Amino acid sequence: MGRLAPRPLLLALLSLALCRGRVVRVPAGTLVRVVGTELVIPCNVSDYDGPSEQNFDWSFSSLGSSFVELASTWEVGFPAQLYRERLQRGEIQLRRTANDAVELHIKNVQPSDQGHYKCSTPSTDATVQGNYEDTVQVKVLADALHVGPSARPPPSLSLREGEPFELRCVASTASPLHTHLALLWELHRGPSRRSILALTHEGRFHPGPGYEQRYHGGDVRFDTVGSDSYRLLVSRALSADQGSYRCVVSEWIADQGNWQEIQEKAVEVATVVIQPTVLRATVARNVSVPEGKELDLSCNITTDRVDEVRAEVTWFFSRTPDGSSPARHMLARLDRDSLLHGSPHVALSHVDARSYHLLVRDVSKENSGYYFCHVALWVSGHNRSWHKVAETMSAPASVGVTWLEPEYQVYLNASKVPGFSDEPTELECRVVDVKSTEASIRFTVSWYYRMNRRSDDVVTSELIAVMDGDWTLRYGERSRQRAQDGEFIFSKEHTDTFNFRIQRTTEEDRGNYYCVVSAWTKQRNNSWVKSKDIFSKPVNIFWASEDSVLVVKARQPKPFFAAGNTFEMTCKVSSKNIKSPRYSVLITAEKPVGDLSSPNETKYIISLDQDSVVKLENWTDASRVDGVVLEKVQEDEFRYRMYQTQVSDAGLYRCMVTAWSPVGGSLWREAATSLSNPIEIDFQTSGPIFNASVHSDTPSVIRGDLIKLFCIITVEGAVLDPDDMAFDVSWFAVHSFGLDKAPVLLSSLDRKGIVTTARRDWKSDLSLERVSVLEFLLQVHGSEDQDFGNYYCSVTPWVKSPTGSWQREAEIHSKPIFITVKMDVLNAFKYPLLIGVGLSTVIGLLSCLIGYCSSHWCCKKEVQETRRERRRLMSMEMD
Repeated sequence: MGRLAPRPLLLALLSLALCRGRVVRVPAGTLVRVVGTELVIPCNVSDYDGPSEQNFDWSFSSLGSSFVELASTWEVGFPAQLYRERLQRGEIQLRRTANDAVELHIKNVQPSDQGHYKCSTPSTDATVQGNYEDTVQVKVLADALHVGPSARPPPSLSLREGEPFELRCVASTASPLHTHLALLWELHRGPSRRSILALTHEGRFHPGPGYEQRYHGGDVRFDTVGSDSYRLLVSRALSADQGSYRCVVSEWIADQGNWQEIQEKAVEVATVVIQPTVLRATVARNVSVPEGKELDLSCNITTDRVDEVRAEVTWFFSRTPDGSSPARHMLARLDRDSLLHGSPHVALSHVDARSYHLLVRDVSKENSGYYFCHVALWVSGHNRSWHKVAETMSAPASVGVTWLEPEYQVYLNASKVPGFSDEPTELECRVVDVKSTEASIRFTVSWYYRMNRRSDDVVTSELIAVMDGDWTLRYGERSRQRAQDGEFIFSKEHTDTFNFRIQRTTEEDRGNYYCVVSAWTKQRNNSWVKSKDIFSKPVNIFWASEDSVLVVKARQPKPFFAAGNTFEMTCKVSSKNIKSPRYSVLITAEKPVGDLSSPNETKYIISLDQDSVVKLENWTDASRVDGVVLEKVQEDEFRYRMYQTQVSDAGLYRCMVTAWSPVGGSLWREAATSLSNPIEIDFQTSGPIFNASVHSDTPSVIRGDLIKLFCIITVEGAVLDPDDMAFDVSWFAVHSFGLDKAPVLLSSLDRKGIVTTARRDWKSDLSLERVSVLEFLLQVHGSEDQDFGNYYCSVTPWVKSPTGSWQREAEIHSKPIFITVKMDVLNAFKYPLLIGVGLSTVIGLLSCLIGYCSSHWCCKKEVQETRRERRRLMSMEMD
């Protein structure tokens, strides 16, 4: 900045400095020291800019005496004989701090050192300007400061982190002057030392670096006990508090408003040893868990702390075993207040004071890796504050996620086998040789029963009971009542053992039993899905008894009859070795061997169960619902009647009888089944032969025209009266070019003249009428494009027999005829053409009108101006 100042200002400042001259300065006021301390008096020369060192001379004068040479920086023989020995011993020294500054050091100050000290510098200037010497007064006081610990020798305190401790230091002074004491607590750890807390000579507290927060939080305090005892209080010890504690006391005096330290003493108070907290965290080293299951890891904490501590547990996951900070991320944390921080799929539970469990739900391959448990111990301090006393990280737990299908075998054993009826039966189904149990699986059982049969018929298994994945037991249809009555008992003694017990075994219970053990695996949505079934070998429950015999004989009381008469058949049943039998009867009919319409077809007509309940099976003739009757004549005899027989009823008729034995209560068991000999219905008559064909005069029509289709029936063979014939006629259509689609029923006309028309999705209408005895007309009014396709008729003839009953003949079908619906091009484009011509005419007229208006109004002004110009030219020519 001096280079930037104006030249006149620099010259003025230089002149002022030269006029002011050289000045020697020492501290102003009176310096006070205590006997035995060190006295330091600085002296410097102001406004000295010489290149060499400035010389200084020191002189001393006791109170009321003249000055005596004390020391010099340039003349060796300058000191008086009184001080030469002290100079040689080093008690008095001169230390140069700069070219123009020097310090006088007097070690171990004595009372004789009290007096005035003068610092002077020889003048080599041509003109004497300024002050070449300065004097300071020094007072020497007796040592009246006492500093010491509260106990001797200094104690050694062994503490644990978090425990409180206090230290005391005794300090007092008997100085005749008004002095103040300042006290500082220091911590020494090897060569380093730290200031903890200080009480200044002005009565103010100053925490040392790093102790501000602990001081303001009340963890580190400083107070006095009595008039001479000073106490340091630490509410909870930290590991950094270990070391040697010193009490440093300094004595201060005020002189003309300035404070100066007259002496300082330090004493070692105590040595504090902080015992480290023993903390270990252990987890399982290698864990394998199936995919989709739960991963459960336990973190066990070991510590020697018995006081009030709180643990903070954090689980980390990493792909590498070293678990470096960038590669790992936090899964869950349970803080010291037991608040959980994590995700919905991860849970952390506090099992007991020293065990914490990590639960990861629905693990997948991404969960394979290394898991770490980090534990931190906290202790409470002053003002509800907390401090961490120890922390540790566990060794990594290697977790592998696998998918293993359970492997096991099933063994079925009959622990109790009945020798006679009414004895108990007990079966034990066990799961053995279980492998790959790492997967979270559960076992359930299903019990099945298969009846013993001597024939080659396929026997299906009967479900007795089945256990679902949620342990729900469901019974089979025939075993539900016995299970509810307590006759069937199902139990599960162990996780791998299932039992089935029959309290009272009957002959109907004889047969093969087997169990099926299912393995269930838990899915991600906590549901259980069956993953495997293992069947046991069957166990046969049997005891010797006489075989059941069932014989059924059918007969026809009236072997000769004609169509329209009543057919009657009786079935006589005899049985042996069946206890209290009841019979159920089923009437079956088979087409004769010569009938090729449906060969080998067995038709169930009507049945009568063991409770005498009649049921129509496959009898579909709605006009003869009451035409078949099955009744029980005696306990072992049944009669079947069919009224107004038709020619289509020809065939072989049998009685299928099943013998039932009571099991208990209202339950019945099938003991035996037998089929009777056949009874044949054969009509030796020769009737007419009917044929059907379709004809149309309009196989190709235009959309909207009428379509006429005739179904023509021809009769060959016997000549019949028209009143002895009736027909059920139905029309069908296949709306495609081929016959690849299912036919659609259009309309039908029964033999009583009732017309039924199916509902359609387009606008064309249908009508069906009989135009003659053997002709039926189907008309399609207002045909649409959807009406194209193949049309055919189906005819069911009815012929009146000599007895006056109507006989239904076989249904016949005509060959299809293809109908084409074309579009009328002229009618299709008539309205669009008219609309287009009309719109074009209107638009042309509007264009002409707009053009006329534009030329008449917009160009009128321009024409007038042109005319004026012509008139002007004409006027000029005239002029």
